[in-house]
Amino acid sequence: MFLLRSFIYLLCLAGVASLIQLEGFELQQNALYSEETLTEHMQDILTFLSAILFFYASRISSKLKVASVLLAALTAMMFVREFDTYLDMYVFDGAWQTIVYSILACTFVYLIRKRGIIFSSIQAYAQIPSYGICLSGLVTLLAFSRIMGRGEFWHSIMGESYVRIVKNIVEEGIETLGYTLILISAIELVLLCRKQLNKQHHHVGNGVTD
Repeated sequence: MFLLRSFIYLLCLAGVASLIQLEGFELQQNALYSEETLTEHMQDILTFLSAILFFYASRISSKLKVASVLLAALTAMMFVREFDTYLDMYVFDGAWQTIVYSILACTFVYLIRKRGIIFSSIQAYAQIPSYGICLSGLVTLLAFSRIMGRGEFWHSIMGESYVRIVKNIVEEGIETLGYTLILISAIELVLLCRKQLNKQHHHVGNGVTD
């Protein structure tokens, strides 16, 4: 089962890479890799699915509930940030900031209520495979993509031949990789929580039978 999941994740990553390239093959020199592109839409979908899965994990696991809520809030804020253009256009200017601050406020209130079990929940999460995958995704997204997307770096190596689209492809591609890893970690977390939940039901059923 583990090997099958690994193969599926490999196919997913290959598929994401192919979709990132698709815009370049289709639009060639006219490709922008900015707002309103396939790559940006993929990021919207990846963050949205991650938030939903982390929230679902928080509903079915008491031990990992706090950690899952934190991850759900984080990915929800990422989704809102990626979706900012539509929110500013169809809701009101600055809507995404309002929503992000609201999520932060709700998360802060939740953590105050659960302050006694925050550490134990995060510690429990740090001991499962999902943690390593999620951490890799966050580092890729928040650090590596930003460093590789520095304009000064690309101006330095390209000089007068600087083409912004090249920088955008690298930065957006790495960001999408980070989002994909976070989604994989969310899937792994849900699978683990489901497995633990089924074991609990099995033990309860055996107790009733005896």
